[in-house]
Amino acid sequence: MNKNHRKMKALSFLPFLLVASLQAWAQDEPQSTELAEVTVEASRVIHKSDMEVYIPSASAVTNAANSLQLLSNLRIPAVQVNDVLSSVKFGGQDIQLRINGRTASASQLNAVSPESVKRVEWIENPGLRYNGAPAVLNLIVTNPTLGGSVMASAMPALNSAWGYYMADVKLNSGRSQWEALANFKLTENIGSHRDYSETFTRPDGSSLTRTESPLSGHFDNSFGHARLSYNYVKPDTTMLYVSLGASRNFSDSFYYRGLLSLSDGSPDITVCDSHGNPGTTPSLSAYFEHHLPHSQIIVADFNASLFSGHSSNDHSESTPSGILSDIHTSISDRNAAYALEANYIKHWRMARLTAGASYTANRNRSVYNNLPGEAFHQRQDRAYLFAEYNHRIGNVSLTGGLGAQFISFMAAESGQGESSWHLRPQVSASWNLPRNSQLRLDFTSWQTAPSLVETNPVEQQIDGFQWQMGNPLLHTSRSYKLTAQYSFSLPRVSGVLAVCGYSSPDAVTPFMQWDADRLVTSFENSRGLRNLCLWLAPEIVIVPRHLAIGGVIRYRAEQMKGQNYTHYNHDLSGEIDLMASYKGWMFMATYIRAERTLWGEKIIWGESTSIISLAYSLRNWRFTAGVLNPFGKYDQGSKSLNRWNTNESHLRLDMCMPFLRVNYNLNWGRQKRSSGKLISVDATPAQSSAASR
Repeated sequence: MNKNHRKMKALSFLPFLLVASLQAWAQDEPQSTELAEVTVEASRVIHKSDMEVYIPSASAVTNAANSLQLLSNLRIPAVQVNDVLSSVKFGGQDIQLRINGRTASASQLNAVSPESVKRVEWIENPGLRYNGAPAVLNLIVTNPTLGGSVMASAMPALNSAWGYYMADVKLNSGRSQWEALANFKLTENIGSHRDYSETFTRPDGSSLTRTESPLSGHFDNSFGHARLSYNYVKPDTTMLYVSLGASRNFSDSFYYRGLLSLSDGSPDITVCDSHGNPGTTPSLSAYFEHHLPHSQIIVADFNASLFSGHSSNDHSESTPSGILSDIHTSISDRNAAYALEANYIKHWRMARLTAGASYTANRNRSVYNNLPGEAFHQRQDRAYLFAEYNHRIGNVSLTGGLGAQFISFMAAESGQGESSWHLRPQVSASWNLPRNSQLRLDFTSWQTAPSLVETNPVEQQIDGFQWQMGNPLLHTSRSYKLTAQYSFSLPRVSGVLAVCGYSSPDAVTPFMQWDADRLVTSFENSRGLRNLCLWLAPEIVIVPRHLAIGGVIRYRAEQMKGQNYTHYNHDLSGEIDLMASYKGWMFMATYIRAERTLWGEKIIWGESTSIISLAYSLRNWRFTAGVLNPFGKYDQGSKSLNRWNTNESHLRLDMCMPFLRVNYNLNWGRQKRSSGKLISVDATPAQSSAASR
């Protein structure tokens, strides 16, 4: 039995375990809680018309040193929380994280005290005001009116220059709070290599296969973030939030050295590849919320950021007789982004109306230092108007809305680009069923403008005969998604069963073609991507408050059509989690098999990881010892299905790392619930990427 078969067998065991648990275990007496939205059994999860609300239990808070660990303890079905790697995913996709409605990163959640989290809002099918987010997870936290808090964390690996470090200080006085935050992720000189093979086929039918054997390599990815913020809260009346921050990629780079063997019997080639992408991004954000009479709210959010950095790629091929190719690409970026959004919200007893408008501007300037010094300017402007109405009738909630989006992108040097308006309808219906279950149906659509890299017409050389250039004639692509979902919550078993259909009929994807003796990669509006995804995410409580097992099983079927090709992909992936706790001790074990997704003519897979850890909490301290990737090989890579260049690449890192982690949390002062931020606008500057293999 091979390794993949054993993994699939382990994943396929979860549904049978779910059924067996339903038949074998006695059911606890439910505690009924009457809420404005719906009556639920137990208060762990509240099904609302547009979200699910999780109320952290005392044990979930006690066994968490930060809010990422708290999210893991809540066991939200199909949500994979990796506290060690600071990631939160749903169905293999990164989701949008928020703190009191404000967009945040996973690492910023590490600075939120679990004691301050009053509830967690899980929005699996966000409405129009979230502007295309795949899913939203929003932490509603309190503001103390006196005192403050100190949080610190250090997590070094014992055998590598890898780790995460964080410190956060909050000071409170009346309605005001000041915060200073700093975090740093260290990844330096991690041993790595690449397993790579490729076959080039020319139009005349001749072919050449090159197989790379690794010689040496290392990977660096150290980055940090610092932020100062001020928060003013007058409960149920006014909230003001202002922050000034900066992020820095210190050493985002890799280096590989390998030996290429050629199928035509030519001498072996020594190949060296290196890539770097350091840069700094200062940012400013401001938020204002004011409550008016008759259950009316107005909110406004502003965000601005500036990216300054460079992307580089070096590729060389040589034999004992001399250098075959020596390619250097260097791009300097100075890109800015600005965004402003305003919303009006009106509540009635059984209904809600939300209307809003937003504007986002991107101004990009890229200098190609190796051309020499040729500059490329691109501007993108997006305006968005929407209105959405939600109404509840008994156990049924209906939501309908319509958005209008204006997208404009233009290359200054060529004058080529596009301006267009698009409508974005969205409807959803949810039905609360007996036994605290729910059935939901959602339809949504959105548009995506081509990126800076995809529209940039500058030619970049990748290796001896591969090149890349953008296509300024691309147009905005459309996407549609239909989801049917059944949620259930029994005393010891809960979970989600869902099916999702997705279509992007003109998705922007890469394509390859021969130009004389050059193989050129460019971009096109394809003939479309369609996929169907099914998942089951059970959660089983074996011993209440002490032992639980859960996970997710996903099946994906995809079809991709482009220029002269049609490809298919079928994939089974998932995650298994085990959590055990007793008197301050907590043991956790996780195995994740990453999804393999089809995009263009490539099948891409992310990190398949495993983690085991044992933690002990003592007053304000938490001590953890664990191992990252104790089982199996680290594997991240891609497989090209193109007829001209068929290749497969596996990135291998020395990621079997024992680690220690120390958390310290200290809170003082009087806690008081504050208003939660209702909207958030994001302005993220674009970045160039030097083409590479």
